Amino acid sequence: MQLKTMPKKKPLSAGRAPLFLFLCQMISALDVPLDHGEKAKLLDDLVQPPTITQQSPKDYIIDPRENIVIQCEAKGKPPPSFSWTRNGTHFDIDKDPLVTMKPGSGTLVINIMSEGKAETYEGVYQCTARNERGAAVSNNIVVRPSRSPLWTKERLEPIILRSGQSLVLPCRPPIGLPPAIIFWMDNSFQRLPQSERVSQGLNGDLYFSNVLPEDTREDYICYARFNHTQTIQQKQPISLKVISVDELNDTIAANLSDTEFYGAKSSKERPPTFLTPEGNESHKEELRGNVLSLECIAEGLPTPVIYWIKEDGTLPVNRTFYRNFKKTLQIIHVSEADSGNYQCIAKNALGAVHHTISVTVKAAPYWIVAPHNLVLSPGENGTLICRANGNPKPRISWLTNGVPVEIALDDPSRKIDGDTIMFSNVQESSSAVYQCNASNKYGYLLANAFVNVLAEPPRILTSANTLYQVIANRPALLDCAFFGSPMPTIEWFKGTKGSALHEDIYVLHDNGTLEIPVAQKDSTGTYTCVARNKLGMAKNEVHLEIKDPTRFIKQPEYAVVQRGSKVSFECKVKHDHTLIPTILWLKDNGELPNDERFSVDKDHLVVSDVKDEDGGTYTCAANTTLDSVSASAVLRVVAPTPTPAPIYDVPNPPFDLELTNQLDKSVQLTWTPGDDNNSPITKFIIEYEDAMHEAGLWRHQAEVSGTQTTAQLKLSPYVNYSFRVMAENSIGRSVPSEASEQYLTKAAEPDQNPTAVEGLGTEPDNLVITWKPLNGFQSNGPGLQYKVSWRQKDGDDEWTSVVVANVSKYIVSGTPTFVPYLIKVQALNDVGFAPEPAAVMGHSGEDLPMVAPGNVRVSVVNSTLAEAHWDPVPPKSVRGHLQGYRIYYWKAQSSSKRNRRHIEKKILTFQGSKTHGMLPGLQPYSHYVLNVRVVNGKGEGPASADRGFHTPEGVPSAPSSLKIVNPTLDSLTLEWDPPSHPNGILTEYILKYQPINSTHELGPLVDLKIPANKTRWTLKNLNFSTRYKFYFYAQTSVGSGSQITEEAITTVDEAMASRQVDIATQGWFIGLMCAVALLILILLIVCFIRRNKGGKYPVKEKEDAHADPEIQPMKEDDGTFGEYSDAEDHKPLKKGSRTPSDRTVKKEDSDDSLVDYGEGVNGQFNEDGSFIGQYSGKKEKEPAEGNESSEAPSPVNAMNSFV
Repeated sequence: MQLKTMPKKKPLSAGRAPLFLFLCQMISALDVPLDHGEKAKLLDDLVQPPTITQQSPKDYIIDPRENIVIQCEAKGKPPPSFSWTRNGTHFDIDKDPLVTMKPGSGTLVINIMSEGKAETYEGVYQCTARNERGAAVSNNIVVRPSRSPLWTKERLEPIILRSGQSLVLPCRPPIGLPPAIIFWMDNSFQRLPQSERVSQGLNGDLYFSNVLPEDTREDYICYARFNHTQTIQQKQPISLKVISVDELNDTIAANLSDTEFYGAKSSKERPPTFLTPEGNESHKEELRGNVLSLECIAEGLPTPVIYWIKEDGTLPVNRTFYRNFKKTLQIIHVSEADSGNYQCIAKNALGAVHHTISVTVKAAPYWIVAPHNLVLSPGENGTLICRANGNPKPRISWLTNGVPVEIALDDPSRKIDGDTIMFSNVQESSSAVYQCNASNKYGYLLANAFVNVLAEPPRILTSANTLYQVIANRPALLDCAFFGSPMPTIEWFKGTKGSALHEDIYVLHDNGTLEIPVAQKDSTGTYTCVARNKLGMAKNEVHLEIKDPTRFIKQPEYAVVQRGSKVSFECKVKHDHTLIPTILWLKDNGELPNDERFSVDKDHLVVSDVKDEDGGTYTCAANTTLDSVSASAVLRVVAPTPTPAPIYDVPNPPFDLELTNQLDKSVQLTWTPGDDNNSPITKFIIEYEDAMHEAGLWRHQAEVSGTQTTAQLKLSPYVNYSFRVMAENSIGRSVPSEASEQYLTKAAEPDQNPTAVEGLGTEPDNLVITWKPLNGFQSNGPGLQYKVSWRQKDGDDEWTSVVVANVSKYIVSGTPTFVPYLIKVQALNDVGFAPEPAAVMGHSGEDLPMVAPGNVRVSVVNSTLAEAHWDPVPPKSVRGHLQGYRIYYWKAQSSSKRNRRHIEKKILTFQGSKTHGMLPGLQPYSHYVLNVRVVNGKGEGPASADRGFHTPEGVPSAPSSLKIVNPTLDSLTLEWDPPSHPNGILTEYILKYQPINSTHELGPLVDLKIPANKTRWTLKNLNFSTRYKFYFYAQTSVGSGSQITEEAITTVDEAMASRQVDIATQGWFIGLMCAVALLILILLIVCFIRRNKGGKYPVKEKEDAHADPEIQPMKEDDGTFGEYSDAEDHKPLKKGSRTPSDRTVKKEDSDDSLVDYGEGVNGQFNEDGSFIGQYSGKKEKEPAEGNESSEAPSPVNAMNSFV
């Protein structure tokens, strides 16, 4: 189904405006369709006055070398007949055998190719198209042949100047039609460099503010390009020699007799004076809408700099451009407001000079309201309005059917009042074509508008019972094209007994189309369009079906597979049962490789024997006749687990190379293979060296099977060949063989042209043509050159060609800005030309866009996201390749903040012709400003007007800081700073806190709300010597922000702390500790006695007695066995750990344990307390963990150290 988008919407209205106003708004619906098609056939019986549809331009410059074609096309029913006037009198084409009129058209063809001259047919032509309902006329078409005269012959004497003098090289081109484009070049067709010191004026002369010795050259050449005939005329070269003062003394005598000296000023530094324009004041007149160009060129030493001001105002920002190193001021789209005095100032270190240019802007007529066609029914009223403006004010005159109304037949229904014709109670005889002419001294406007009186009942042009199918939740547009006079009213009904549809759900477009913005399942049904006017009624039924959207049930997933394995991608979709989907698999947005390893069934894509090149993005696309969906997944191929390869080697190089059957373009190469080193040779690689063009560089020539020992090689002309061969097996490639003998082929014309041909301007008025040159091998012969040809793509111009040396670039100057060109680059050498190349398209240089995007508007999505919309700029104003639109946006600041801090502007670029974009990362509750600019390859255009918008409130950031001060036994004071980003208006603070016990468990949570204007709060009735954890955050009306946490402890009860210290130092506590230590010592002694079966003895003696060679423990220091000692068992007890501030006691393990004297963790006590295990050497002690404290030990900690 094809749905048309309608640019204008109109909801159903309850009332009706006056008929003639309504007809003016809806005139497009009443225009009788004259195109071919089913709808036009329904209106074959209707008549319509003529309308001019195509005509040649008012100022029509023709090419005298081609036939003259003066266009005049018109439509009407019945089809109109055509006639012409020439210079105000009837032009009888039947009497001139060279003039014919195209059948069914008014276009004249004057055959001057066979005989005749273009000058014979110069004149003012006007076409009239006439049928029974009236006559329409064309503009006055002034036909003139183009002229490109030659320069008059003149003798140009050499110019000799002292360094520092000023100079003007005159161009004075011949007067052509249209005027020539002037540029200065040298003998090599290279444009002469220009700068602030040397530049070309608007009149084509070359101005030197001061000359330097490097300006000396003999080929200053002025060229005149006549675009219409694609010809370039050349002035005689001008010779310039610049000498220093020392050189002048040696040369002046010899040259005085036959050389003219230009300028008698000293080469000393001097203030500026103007070379053009002359005097202190001048006047410039320009027409509205044109480009105003003002020029000031000054001489002086050092080189002056030019500045421009407008005396009674400022220069328009978006329409002002500086050219020619600011020597030319241009204002585009000039209007009456640009009239005034403009001043150019030339300044250097020695002074300044001023020149005032008085600018007057006049205006050819331009439309304010152009007349529009009227279709009326008998008895109705109507109005034709023709309003134009200009400077001077244009005169409005009316014609009817090409005849001034003053002498035309009187029509009682017509009344003329200046620029308005009012019709009342029209009849069929009132039908006519009216011409409005608005003219002043600078030009004229001519518009045709017909009055067609018809009485027609409504007709519906849309085919009956048309079926529309739409996907659910998308717009549906039901067509009801109609015609009638008077203008019918349109109503839509759903079903057979439904009431008229209204604007709460539906939208009625001006052309009768019914739009359902969001079609749902219940929108399915039959809709009836009814058209009514006072002459009758017509209706038509159409049908709407709503289909389920296509969606994925299972889509491809990312996969990583080893090389040589198999991978499968799954793709399942659900779709409307009446639609048949088509599943298409793509790889990297292209077709799947044509390889049997890729297989596709109903829901899967399977790739077998996966290779490295199979990696990439695989896409499953499901398409129905109404919608499509796609999903992608990436396949990554990795190497399999490497396996040891057999030991083989690359082949030995071939030898005995021989050249036979030597012809102009082929030769046979024969060789003997070397040893394959246990791996069969799979192929031979043949390379060649071109000793003439690329000595020492070997290039690929051919490959042949490993079973061949000869190869027939194709050769190129004009190459001095040598060949070498390499063998390759599964292991690798051999080293190259020795080179063969050399063989030189004959020269021939090139068989290929340069590649990578491009045309891209670097300046607004040039076209840089570049290409990749042929190398020496491709030249096929000596004397390689290139024929560069170009012409405008959209014109009928002939090709312009130039032959250049073996370079890779040619610059075409004086081109219009950003115009498409067709370009060809053809190679040639001393033997001949390469084949005709294909033309490629390029563009002349871009210029900055002229117009800023309009209708910029912003819709705020949420507190951190907004969407900007804008209207696209006219394509012609882009003046280059549209790269996209760029949004500058920033947070607005007060004047005080602006002084302290630079405004940070963010930039987002949206590619292509996109007219909307999202602005992320905004700060809530802020005022932002943005503007939009269009971007092309040259840069940015002017900015649109700044557009401001506000973001709504959001949640705040965390408070900037949180400190707990002044702790007491039962209170803590909190101090904080508000959030750095409140993102709105703070409503309150939320404080939550809970105690933490000695095992780091959290107690009950307490919530507390604090007013937003507070920055300090004291919590009372807390537990002493207790750690608390606090959670603190701010709130706005939107919600809670991020929290900040902190911990603090209430102070310790001094009395309890003192009691603890006293208990730890009591005598009874010390005695208890000593008793416990003594019991442990006795227990250790008993355990060791039982273990050693009595008494203390040297370990060495026991070892000697047992003479066990496997058990020989040694002392760590000297390597001998020592006597066992229990000194380790009498180490002082470890001090208890510090009592934490929350008054909890932390349990510490003793550094000394009975387990240390057993065999690691296997040592244990028996039920009777005896120690189990054999002593097998001293166990290394672990270093202390650093848990000691400088505080006095508590009794509890002391007990813990023995547990």
